[in-house]
Amino acid sequence: MKQEQGIVLETEGSTAKVRVGRHEECGSCGACGGAQRVVVEAANPVEAKVGDKVLFEFREENVLTGAFVVFILPLIFGAVGAVIGHFTAPLLDESGSLPYVLGALIFFLIALVIVKRFDRKAAKNQALKPVIVEILDKHQS
Repeated sequence: MKQEQGIVLETEGSTAKVRVGRHEECGSCGACGGAQRVVVEAANPVEAKVGDKVLFEFREENVLTGAFVVFILPLIFGAVGAVIGHFTAPLLDESGSLPYVLGALIFFLIALVIVKRFDRKAAKNQALKPVIVEILDKHQS
């Protein structure tokens, strides 16, 4: 399990939206300007409130699975589509690169549909969400 710190932006039921802070590896690099705006939805069993600084954890394998589905799967599907286009070109009496491109495009679009379904399913699955494990600093209101 990997742990990160963040600030609770809003709560709704048993979940909270947490703005993730920069981690130690970032230091003063500044290469990723969006690092200050990353927001995750986390389970909130400790009942953290808006403004609280919290420690949350998530499974690294969930991150790796998501990265594979989003970044690698469409590339694999595109390559498979190009290969299928290569083998169907003689059947269609077609020469040139059109069958390769169409095959790659069709399979890439299929992969995007799979990615979208995976995203919807993952968003509903509470077991895949990060979990707030500790309130580090309570917000004074």
